[in-house]
Amino acid sequence: MRNLKGQRRQPKPVLANQAHRKGSALMECAVMLPVLMMMVLGILEIGSALRASTILQSACREAGRLTAMDWRYITHDNQTPNQKVTQDLKNFVTAAGLRGADSTVTITHADGANAGQTFDLADTDNDLQFVKVQVTLPYSSVSVFPLTYLAGKTLKANIVMRATTGRGGLSN
Repeated sequence: MRNLKGQRRQPKPVLANQAHRKGSALMECAVMLPVLMMMVLGILEIGSALRASTILQSACREAGRLTAMDWRYITHDNQTPNQKVTQDLKNFVTAAGLRGADSTVTITHADGANAGQTFDLADTDNDLQFVKVQVTLPYSSVSVFPLTYLAGKTLKANIVMRATTGRGGLSN
């Protein structure tokens, strides 16, 4: 190598201290790299869970909208409104990239003496009653990595709305 004046530069001798520093840098990397990798993988895993939770909340919101609208013209002849809401919610979850078939949908009374019991959207006695739509999805069907930290956990989302029983929706 030449310096600005065109003279050849002499390489600096490697000091004993610099050789020792190279070894310590390698040691620091060996200690910190696994910690850094665990943090990155954890961030990916939690991000995946948050994404799934957001999808479940959106699916519940759509299911709640279905319970509050006139469903007479959108159900098939051999399909109940509860089946339609359940099918649409699972389809929404599947279309968003999760395993909709693994999800569990419950439609129950949200308040009163019947709280927690199955809510029949086709029953005219339930008109303008509060209905709770809940979807659960096992964390194992969302997990990116086969971790045991959140094994056995379940992601849940729900919504409570007034249901109409086919008389034209809340706006009529």
